[in-house]
Amino acid sequence: MQSAGLGETLARLIRSDALAASTIEVARREPVYGCLDRDRSIYLVEQGLVKAIVPSREGKECLLDIYSAGDVFGELCLVRDGRAESVTAMTPVVLRRMSAAKVLAAMSDVGLREQLVHYMAGRLFEQQQLIAGFVTEDSEYRLAAVLLHLGRKLGRRGKGQLRIEERITQEELAAMVGTTRSRVGYFLKRFREAGLVSRSGDCYLALHEPRLLDFMADGDRSTRSLAGSAMVA
Repeated sequence: MQSAGLGETLARLIRSDALAASTIEVARREPVYGCLDRDRSIYLVEQGLVKAIVPSREGKECLLDIYSAGDVFGELCLVRDGRAESVTAMTPVVLRRMSAAKVLAAMSDVGLREQLVHYMAGRLFEQQQLIAGFVTEDSEYRLAAVLLHLGRKLGRRGKGQLRIEERITQEELAAMVGTTRSRVGYFLKRFREAGLVSRSGDCYLALHEPRLLDFMADGDRSTRSLAGSAMVA
């Protein structure tokens, strides 16, 4: 992921005492910070999962992303006052918190400067892709793209699959895709029947990456194309 290099560089600077950081622990479902908070900190995830959410005026939620160990979040405080999103712990988490001012002061480190630029450019690209997907693609395609993103970010490779062990609810997937929980459930059922995803006792969701990629590349993502993909080894 784009944030891995930045996270590794920040962790290295923290270990060498070149960058001051405090350690905080947040319980499951507790907030790290809320929307509009004037929190001028950048965070590095050491353990656990957190999710970033933007609420609408109507009370709906858009789940921007899920962050895991090694990921960085909260960096937009470098360019604006007040948080545009809220971040909540999905599991018990351990975070390293750094003030934005101290991160900027550490920019004399060439590695950090390069990784921060790379990370911010990657975030911009991801947001452009997200906007393009909402405008041009149907919700079934967007769910496939979200699952692939989460599988590559959170999953472990094994038995030719991307295996996501952490439980992600259908409500959370719906908030990332921009559809309803019932539609997500319907699409997941179709994906399971077509062999794109599966579940087992030791794994919340296993993704068949090549089949998902084939499905996303197919302009006619109909029931027939799903059924056909299940026949591809």
